[in-house]
Amino acid sequence: MNVDMPPLGIDTWIGTDESGKGDFFGPLVIAAVLVDQRKAKDLLLMGVRDSKKLSDSTIEKLSEQIRTTYIHSLVVIGPERYNQLYERMKNLNRILAWGHARVIENILAKADCKRAVTDQFGDERFVKNALMEKGKDLRLEQRPRAEEDIAVAAASILARAEFVRRLNRISEEISYHLPKGASSEVEKAGRVLVEKEGEEILRKVAKVHFKTAKAIIEGVKGSRGQGVE
Repeated sequence: MNVDMPPLGIDTWIGTDESGKGDFFGPLVIAAVLVDQRKAKDLLLMGVRDSKKLSDSTIEKLSEQIRTTYIHSLVVIGPERYNQLYERMKNLNRILAWGHARVIENILAKADCKRAVTDQFGDERFVKNALMEKGKDLRLEQRPRAEEDIAVAAASILARAEFVRRLNRISEEISYHLPKGASSEVEKAGRVLVEKEGEEILRKVAKVHFKTAKAIIEGVKGSRGQGVE
């Protein structure tokens, strides 16, 4: 199933992952899940693996099982807050580090644990420096393809399920469907939205430091300059 179990003797550990960092519309969601050897085996039997390899319907079903059975934490950074943080920090990796540190700390407030596994992004000191008192003694492992760890895979499912829920909620609030990702379809949707609501709507529904935002705004201005309604 392309997921790894830890060596015997490691009783409990935390896995963290995020969703939304590559999606123009919607929030950034970071999740953490606490597992032990027995619960890790249960996750394998449930069919847990990297969320990128699962359908939205499967992700939603598995996320409900994980939420009700496992100690977990979610941090959701909505688009408006995300844009504020990015303007202040000027670095996505620092935002990610802050989010990963928070979900780890939230887990440590509920249970004792000495090890956490997360994906590798930027300088590994970012997450370590963001951890507060409870996380200072934690053995933090940051590595590529961390989703191969079963706890990280479970966290990826929680994060993606919450991202999809929040994106759908924003779509309902503005009465306009916001697609996932950062494709030409996303750019087209953004142009329709800006033409209808104005440029400021992007700060409420999207990550405006993406090149997609500039392309949308320039596209709308270009069409207006050509007399296109």
